[in-house]
Amino acid sequence: MGFVVSKAVGPAVTRNLVKRRLRHLARARTDALPVRGMLVVRALPASADASYHDLARELDRCLAKLDAAAPRAERVR
Repeated sequence: MGFVVSKAVGPAVTRNLVKRRLRHLARARTDALPVRGMLVVRALPASADASYHDLARELDRCLAKLDAAAPRAERVR
């Protein structure tokens, strides 16, 4: 897993907060990744103002799209 949080998100304190939140959320969702899968999460500037629950909802939405696009043989359940 990797995280891209650019300076457009805000100052270092804000970027680190967003990164910590995303890291914690993603760690709890590693089972949703395909086998041998890699995940790169790019935080947009709006993530600076997003709550923890907003970030969780968006991450779940993206992982659901990933699961729907994965071939049947690679899906993890």
